[in-house]
Amino acid sequence: MVAIAYSVAFQGIEGRLVEVQSAVSDGLPGFTIVGLPDKAVSEARERVRAAFGALAIALPSRKITVNLSPADLPKEGSHFDLPIALSVLAALELLPAESLEGVVSLGELALDGRLAPVTGALPAAMTSAEDGRALICPAACGAEAAWVGSVPVFAASHLRQVLDHLAERAPLTPALPGQVAAPPRPGDLRDVRGQERAKRALEIAAAGRHHLMMIGPPGAGKSMLASRLPGLMPELSPAEALETSMVHSLAGLLENGGIPRQPPFRDPHHTASMAAIVGGGRGARPGEISLAHNGVLFMDEFPEFSRQVLDTLRQPIETGEVVVARANAHIRYPCRFLLVAAANPCRCGHLADPSRACARVPVCGQDYLGRVSGPLMDRFDLRLELPAVGMVDLDLPPAGETTAEVAARVAAAHRVQLKRFSGLTEGRRVLRTNSDAPPPLLEQIAAPDADGRELIRRAADRLGLTARGYHRILRTARTIADLAESDKVHSDHLAEAISFRLPFLPGG
Repeated sequence: MVAIAYSVAFQGIEGRLVEVQSAVSDGLPGFTIVGLPDKAVSEARERVRAAFGALAIALPSRKITVNLSPADLPKEGSHFDLPIALSVLAALELLPAESLEGVVSLGELALDGRLAPVTGALPAAMTSAEDGRALICPAACGAEAAWVGSVPVFAASHLRQVLDHLAERAPLTPALPGQVAAPPRPGDLRDVRGQERAKRALEIAAAGRHHLMMIGPPGAGKSMLASRLPGLMPELSPAEALETSMVHSLAGLLENGGIPRQPPFRDPHHTASMAAIVGGGRGARPGEISLAHNGVLFMDEFPEFSRQVLDTLRQPIETGEVVVARANAHIRYPCRFLLVAAANPCRCGHLADPSRACARVPVCGQDYLGRVSGPLMDRFDLRLELPAVGMVDLDLPPAGETTAEVAARVAAAHRVQLKRFSGLTEGRRVLRTNSDAPPPLLEQIAAPDADGRELIRRAADRLGLTARGYHRILRTARTIADLAESDKVHSDHLAEAISFRLPFLPGG
């Protein structure tokens, strides 16, 4: 007899339904799992055997074969334990085979039969809903999976509970979705002393999702400013929150089943590997650029990241997605992030202070920032030099606008952009903000007036703008006009946008 249970294999944030087929036949006693299982799946037979022993279920001295179909799809993760156990029990006629037809299951088995939490419950529930099947998962994953809402999610803490539910001896109660995750309490923008130009750059970046590069000496407040950026950005829409949470679910980052509505903020260390930043490694897990999807990726000490990692960012910045290539699969993750990079002007950080700078000025600064390639630097819409903060600045009382006041203007500009791009797409990308606008559309919505055209022509000659640089100035100017509640882009909007594209070093 062949019995079939259903589970899910993950390809990026997308799940594919997997048939877990079990057959018990004559032959040498054994327990074999086939169908491209990884090490964790292959070890499931020992966990399943021990869990059966905890329930006083003895496996017969016969040949047990488990096939994970489709056989050419890699199967990774311990979440296949539960469906393997259920299909084997059905093949042994200890569980009604028809009870498995309408459910998808996942969960790791402890040796005593308890169900341990696994990653990916939310995308698994999405796959179950698309196929019209209920989901059975560990109790710790129920609140997360129940957010899908269109199919029942049954959460159990022990294998015995699952068997009693399927046999209709003690049906489980459908799980309820978790609470909306409370946003962290970032510091207020008003706490930043001085740096008014940098605060303006943060406002523009938040309003149009423009990438920002900050150069300044140690202690200028670069990290402090970046940490306040998520508080300026609008709350994620339900669709954005769900998509972001699916990535975080695969990484095991959702706490208590809560779905966060505030944009994520990720700040990897500069020693992070390529797989940690872009994604990959065992199981092709999402990297930091995907964990920052719909939020902020802050890369401090930017030139200290490896050149390979930095140059790999160029394509995801443009497309909003990353493809992790494996020998037998290409795994796609979304990564529409706002990149904020920070760096010292040179290795010692005191390029602008003659009393503290080294003897290699200005060559040391050119060499240090030269680690960032020109094509990558060209992708920053806003490039900003921060002055040093002195004791005079620290002695001043808090001044300027609060985060809430700036966020209100940002939200208004964001609503204008959502209305402007409503229903528009480019390939798989849904257009939402000015940073998403393709060049043909951008030249319509950000067409400058006569004075503006002359201004940008002179700027192009002086700065040697590339076509990409020209369009990034238009994007930034369109956002500045939106913040000013202007339907048209005027020369003053373009002038401010150009001021954020000036080179960092004289002649650089």
